Parts: sequence; structure tokens; C-alpha cells
Amino acid sequence: MNITIYHNPRCGSSRNTLALIRNTGVEPSVIDYLANPPSHAQLAAMIAQAGLTVRGAIRAREAPYAELGLDNPALTDAALIDAMLAHPILINRPFVVTPHGVRLCRPAELVLNILPLPQLGAFSKEDGEAVIDGAGRRITKAL
Repeated sequence: MNITIYHNPRCGSSRNTLALIRNTGVEPSVIDYLANPPSHAQLAAMIAQAGLTVRGAIRAREAPYAELGLDNPALTDAALIDAMLAHPILINRPFVVTPHGVRLCRPAELVLNILPLPQLGAFSKEDGEAVIDGAGRRITKAL
């Protein structure tokens, strides 16, 4: 099973998403995108395949966003992607790529929409919120 997660181990949403993937019995390819960011073409493709705009995939709360003036509406998508690759902390996370699609998994439950295999058992997020019951069924409403 070919599943890739662009992961930040310091991010709770990313850790929860990775755990949901593993709850299907699959070990995904885990890419620490801060150390190994995707190429310009890969990032642009993931954003498009996820149905997002480039501005929708950028983390505006990170310091480089303001420092670089990325809120300037005159900046092109290509310029924004270049900034995201120069400062990978600006890439929103986690992006997950499966045979069923690409999603920015915020919240983590969005990954359930593109996983090719069912959940194997109960799952609760790090904050204790139950997401999957003991029979592998989604508890939370579909997003």
C-alpha cells in the first residue's frame, strides 16, 4: 500500500494523522518535510490535488510569513511556493498522499476520506477525543 505523509513530529495533527494511517495496518512513507521538503512541482501538485489554493496551504501564523510580507496579494502562487520551500515551516501539515487522493489533514480525521483500508480498532486523538470505535467505525461525523 503506497501512502505518504509529509510529517512534522512536533505537530499534534500530524501525529494523530500518522496514527490513524497506522491504525489501518499500513506503515506509510513518512517524510519529515522540514528536513526534506518536496520539490516546487510536487508541492504545487499536492496543493492542487487537495483542492486548495496556495494561500490555503500556507501557515500564516508562522514568523516568516509576516517577516517576508507574504500577505501581499500581488505575490504569485509560484512566489508563495518558493517562500514555502525556502522556509518549510510555512507548509501547512500534514499532507497525505494515497491511491484515493491527496488531503491536507487538518483536522486529522480528514485522512479517513482517502485511506484505502478500514480502521482496525479503536482510536482516540492525543487530547482524548474518540474518533474510531472498537469495531473500526468512525464516531465523529464525516468531514
